[in-house]
Amino acid sequence: MPPLIGFFWGDALGAFVWAGLVARLFIWHCTFLVNSFAHMHGLQPYSDEDTSRGNLVRASSSGPRDNQRLKCSKLLALLTGGEGNHNFHHSFPHDFRSGPSNLDWDPSKWIIIGLHHLGWVSGLRKAREIDVTDSLEHMKKKTLHPGVALEEEDSEWQGEVWNDAEVFTFQEKNPSRCLLLLGGYVVDVTRYLGEHPGGAAHLRTHSIRKQGDINSTGAQWAFYGGFNNHSRAAKKRMREMRIAKLIEPGVNNAI
Repeated sequence: MPPLIGFFWGDALGAFVWAGLVARLFIWHCTFLVNSFAHMHGLQPYSDEDTSRGNLVRASSSGPRDNQRLKCSKLLALLTGGEGNHNFHHSFPHDFRSGPSNLDWDPSKWIIIGLHHLGWVSGLRKAREIDVTDSLEHMKKKTLHPGVALEEEDSEWQGEVWNDAEVFTFQEKNPSRCLLLLGGYVVDVTRYLGEHPGGAAHLRTHSIRKQGDINSTGAQWAFYGGFNNHSRAAKKRMREMRIAKLIEPGVNNAI
């Protein structure tokens, strides 16, 4: 298209070089900034479990150094077309937005919302507000108390306690339920199937079957780094879906 337009003013080659090659190269490098500078400059208001950073975010800075980081990284958000809140994207990968605020510079989000109102896009996913708030509060505590480990131990389990036979009995009576064995607990992820970033099929693959070794589903391996190293927010959400504790010799019940 650029050479065709340039042909009408007698410079098809110039249009091809500048509007075609150079412009495309600039766009590509702006895109590459997401996986380079977006992991170098900015703040981490939601999680510090990886190197992703947030820019043009409404997080309070803790000093001149953070102020300087924000100033240096505002251009990054503009160049990457909305990836200024990259830390949010890594913390909540299933969210179609690059940031929770309506005022975040996020052209892709605005286009998707527009298409949604026209009926051309459906099934938009958002992170729960309670999860976003909890992540912000957790990181604030880490900022206020640097070097202090924030323990997140489970409170004493007050729910049901099952053995293998009881798990299989529950599964047989509820064949549509998707049950996982994680950290010595039976986790019912049925209501979460539509939200899982990796898709429902992946959860079904590692679910407890009616027969066989209950510990051979591979869910434990997949969840704790084998397939994906899940975030703190994901682990917290998983704990909310526990329905029973499994008592069996050799099973580690600690998260």
